[in-house]
Amino acid sequence: MSYPRYLPMGDRAFLVRFGDGISEELNRKVRSLAVLLEKNPIIGVEELVPTYRSLMICYNPLKISPEELEGALKDLVEEIEDVELPESRIIKIPTVYGGKYGPDLEFVAKYHGLTPEEVIELHANKDYLVYMLGFTPGFTFLGGLDERLHTPRLSTPRKRVPAGSVGIGGKQTGVYAVTSPGGWRLIGRTYVKIYDPDRDPPILVRAGDYMRFVPIDEEEFLSNWKGELEFAESVEE
Repeated sequence: MSYPRYLPMGDRAFLVRFGDGISEELNRKVRSLAVLLEKNPIIGVEELVPTYRSLMICYNPLKISPEELEGALKDLVEEIEDVELPESRIIKIPTVYGGKYGPDLEFVAKYHGLTPEEVIELHANKDYLVYMLGFTPGFTFLGGLDERLHTPRLSTPRKRVPAGSVGIGGKQTGVYAVTSPGGWRLIGRTYVKIYDPDRDPPILVRAGDYMRFVPIDEEEFLSNWKGELEFAESVEE
């Protein structure tokens, strides 16, 4: 199968897919096309949604036909190799690991035959590429998780995961930016607000940035936490 592929998504969106799998190279193409579209606006294009390997382009069919849009996208795709992406930032995420803040840390450790301290060492102090945001506002999908920490999701998701929870889901890790249901294994918690509707911009990170988890103790976490504090329920499997 050849790429890129131009896939209509209903009558108001196109998906440009650059390949399969998860890789920085594929994601670079996704972000490059988004940059080109921002610098070369196409009449009728209303929203861009980057993902791991695809960019979804939402448009108004009353302003541009799907044929016209597909043609314009193909012209831009020819230029993506020459795009200079915005400089990536490294966002540090102070994280208290384990205990009531990361109730699945012990499971993750046992699943891999590691100690909790070894899990923390493998997870923290490395830079994870922010591939995409979604699921809920500001939820970060991060790539680059050490293979020794790849862990299956919960068989039954929790109904309520507190904002700031740091989790592992399969080959991915990330932060729950808002309180929501969730099926990832929770190993820690940060006081950093990834999503704040009163901030401009409301989401702290963007696709193409890097995040680095920095271990902290409970005292530092509590001294920086603002608002009420709730905890995720423990689960048995």
